[in-house]
Amino acid sequence: MRILFLSRWYPYPVDNGSKLRVWNILQGLSKTHDVTLLSFVDSENANFEASKLLEICEDVQAIPWKEFNPGSRKALLGLFSGKPRSLVDTYSFQMQSLIERYLESSNYDLVIVSELEMAGYSSSFNGKAAIFDDVELGDLYGRYVEADSYFEKVRLGFTWFKQHRYLSQVLRDFNACTVPSSTERNLVKSVISDYEEVYIIPNCINIADYKADHTNIESNSLIFTGSFRYGVNYYAMVWFLKDIFPIIQSEIPEVSLKITGDHAGLKLPPSTGVILTGVVPDIHPYISSSCISVVPLQIGGGTRLKILEAMALRTPVVTTSKGAEGLDVEHGKHVLIADKPEDFANCVIQLLRGPELRAYLADNAYQFVSEYYDWAAVMPRFLQLIEDTALASQSA
Repeated sequence: MRILFLSRWYPYPVDNGSKLRVWNILQGLSKTHDVTLLSFVDSENANFEASKLLEICEDVQAIPWKEFNPGSRKALLGLFSGKPRSLVDTYSFQMQSLIERYLESSNYDLVIVSELEMAGYSSSFNGKAAIFDDVELGDLYGRYVEADSYFEKVRLGFTWFKQHRYLSQVLRDFNACTVPSSTERNLVKSVISDYEEVYIIPNCINIADYKADHTNIESNSLIFTGSFRYGVNYYAMVWFLKDIFPIIQSEIPEVSLKITGDHAGLKLPPSTGVILTGVVPDIHPYISSSCISVVPLQIGGGTRLKILEAMALRTPVVTTSKGAEGLDVEHGKHVLIADKPEDFANCVIQLLRGPELRAYLADNAYQFVSEYYDWAAVMPRFLQLIEDTALASQSA
């Protein structure tokens, strides 16, 4: 089968969760199908390296991504559009032209799009069978529900209304869609109840790529992995450093915290013992050398790849109910879960002082992620979905 794959994120280097999902799916697809990738690339990676992707893709093309500018003319006009303003402002006629050119010049059997930004190009598919991968509404919906001021509630409520109405329209152009969790599936069904083809394909990892090395674990060390360009991560660290970390420090003064990823120049509450590493070439050694991975998320949706990665590297996790959402983990068996600052801090302190508990959680978590969240086990379901979708389209 010939597949045209459209991605908001250029998936190499693999340095965030969205890229990891796309990279793993492309690897799985390439084993049995011919895949062409059309992608945006962030401006800082404008001179992108295509050789790795050309090992698994038949062709790769990328154009620069323009970040959403709320003050731009297009964004202001977007106030009067049925689309969310961010989608109006970032829509690329260059990408539209590229998609149309490829669909006209080659006989593709299926189009797969990743994330909402790419779904808006569906008007260019001309009836071609299409799958919308990784539909996520939980981030925006969570921020709307949790808004703590009247102004934010109104603003996010309006954005939520436009986004879910737009999704209900654009989904009509797709034969099927995938979501990363049952929570996301329920949100999609609440938006468009008569759309039946919603399939759960969780975010997963390739277990074989994760080799834990705990020979140099740093005493009393914590780690948080995630770019602050994804606001969910930034808000999590503000809460952690303001309300949780001081409690831990009062009991264990020598505790340290590494925060990896692009910090986007955003300010954090002042604190000692915090190291901002920035983007690192390989996150695995940082996770493996830490005693605990903290995931204090309060909003967001999907499946937490940062938790799955820590599990695969046998590093125990302390998270919130929101952080564990979408994963069938058990508190006290696979992870520790706490939602109040004092409870979260006490879980961290308990683990730092309890090597036996750390080992118990790490072993159970590794078995859990190996059984349920390894792409080797999940990819056959995705491959069956695309084959069924293409076949049904040809028969229609």
